[in-house]
Amino acid sequence: MQLKDLAATTVKDNDIDAEAWEALEKSIVYYQGRPVGTVAAFDNSTEALNYDQVFVRDFVSSALIFLMKGRTDIVRNFLEETLKLQPKERELDAYKPARGLMPASFKVVSIDGKEYLDADFGEHAIARVTPVDSCLWWIILLRAYVVATKDFCFAYQPEFQTGIKLIVELCLANRFDMYPTLLVPDGACMIDRRMGIYGHPLEIQALFYASLRAARELLVCEYNENIVAAIDNRLPLLCAHIRQHYWIDINRLNAIYRFKGEEYGKAAVNLFNIYSDSLPYYELDKWLPINGGYLAGNVGPSQLDTRFFSLGNLMAIISELATEEQSQAIMNLVDQRWDNLVGDMPMKICFPALEGEEYRIVTGCDPKNIPWSYHNAGSWPVLLWMLAAAAVKTNRIDLAKKAIAVAAPRLKNDEWVEYYDGKKGRLIGKQARKYQTWTIAGFLLAKELIENPQHLPLVSFEELPQELVSRACEFEIGSVVDTARY
Repeated sequence: MQLKDLAATTVKDNDIDAEAWEALEKSIVYYQGRPVGTVAAFDNSTEALNYDQVFVRDFVSSALIFLMKGRTDIVRNFLEETLKLQPKERELDAYKPARGLMPASFKVVSIDGKEYLDADFGEHAIARVTPVDSCLWWIILLRAYVVATKDFCFAYQPEFQTGIKLIVELCLANRFDMYPTLLVPDGACMIDRRMGIYGHPLEIQALFYASLRAARELLVCEYNENIVAAIDNRLPLLCAHIRQHYWIDINRLNAIYRFKGEEYGKAAVNLFNIYSDSLPYYELDKWLPINGGYLAGNVGPSQLDTRFFSLGNLMAIISELATEEQSQAIMNLVDQRWDNLVGDMPMKICFPALEGEEYRIVTGCDPKNIPWSYHNAGSWPVLLWMLAAAAVKTNRIDLAKKAIAVAAPRLKNDEWVEYYDGKKGRLIGKQARKYQTWTIAGFLLAKELIENPQHLPLVSFEELPQELVSRACEFEIGSVVDTARY
């Protein structure tokens, strides 16, 4: 590249960054004179619906870039105000949010000149489903704030200790389940429509693991001995379960291919009664690289969802839920199946799309989730920051730089849209909002992580300390440790 070309590219990049920052500033929401979050989208060309609200999951990418740039006040205010919205009392009314839940979103309402926050716990969602991931993201963000500011006393306040404890108790509550994973309905996370992810979807498990790690760092052990002990018991079991049972590579595929049907007892190998004919072996045989692999989308009774879900796999890398070998294999897969998973707009929310009869049965003929659109294998630019974080974590920064180079000019020209359609992400989503805030923040965050990788600890963890393995789970961990090494 000539010197003049390099200079022109630098100027162009600076222009894109400046426009992104300007758009992000416009999205800031103020409550009683204080910044408390960012709206989901600032698109004046269409009806706002609930896109004019501050969503917990959406704000995370904005919050992280604000923290990296020293704009800690908005994140602090957000954490304080959302904590006030968390129900603290037990409710037996099925139509009221359970104690400990964090809202999906909130908006500032003014009546008679007085402002207050109106919270939505899923009442306005497409299927009226409570967003499980809001609770998990909230704890992860609280920990990021503490790591960035070194203000440990903020999290040690009694109200924050109670807030963390209520969320963890909600997640670790007794239920009709015997897995260490978290059982949720369809639509309880970023994929908030019917997409066949009910049960134990990877996205929730990765966030669940990261939130437990964060809670373990933030909770004061005194007066919380029982909840800390519960976390210490759950973390290694959850980690081992995901590493063993969710992992798919060519060796694992061969083992599953030869599973016997309906095994019983402690000697069973096919623990989840996976029926051999339910998996697309021959498609996976062609698609899986020899040195690549990934974590399955879901595992449960007679269920192994072999779709690749980006958020769950990338967060598994960032949080150390995946082993080092698994993390490198996931990045190998992204690299070697670039056209499928990244294409012309990073990156696919899942792959492949549900098509034909499977689409009709699983989605209920959802007109928004048609094949290769929206949550059915659409491309979501917000995932760019998670790809960048995973790339920094695995020392594969070249992949992140390549993705940013692909995304940058299109995002600006297309006015920072919410999602893209098509097998390669070349089509602007039919119902995609422009100036989607987490698209803007995700781009800025990805660039910041590449330029300043020292910020990665805000969202990343190290390997799970061995001292957290309690006596109660030594046997279980020992039984799977070998099979988890891929």
